[in-house]
Amino acid sequence: MTNSVLQKTIFLRAEPKTVWAYLTEPDRLAEWFHKPQHPLAAGQKLEMFGTTSGDLLIWGEVRVARPPEYLEYTFTVKPMGDAVSVVKWTLEAVTGGTRLGLQHEGLPQTAEAFEVILALDKGWDNHLGQMRTAMHETVDA
Repeated sequence: MTNSVLQKTIFLRAEPKTVWAYLTEPDRLAEWFHKPQHPLAAGQKLEMFGTTSGDLLIWGEVRVARPPEYLEYTFTVKPMGDAVSVVKWTLEAVTGGTRLGLQHEGLPQTAEAFEVILALDKGWDNHLGQMRTAMHETVDA
């Protein structure tokens, strides 16, 4: 098992149903992350494309989709080579909104791969900030 697990938690001023849409619907995903061609659903192939380049950036498979509380998919990007990691999202209703948790596990453990882990860590921080901005602008409008 891996020791390198990325974990993030943010609070959003939106109900879990809305947050779920931002995790699974192509147009909502494109606002903060990368755009799939189809909504994310259990048993489906995961393919995320660059919103400007159109290049395939992330691929895997959606393992579990339990709206609006839990989403899990395998996650691979080119710098990871053949390594397959797992991203798990948990959504919990809290007073005033949703507590969103991210766990990204199964990351490569070699010293060379540490740069990939650093890049993913920074990337998740950036993307979650973009999600917060996109969602709160939508909620507040």
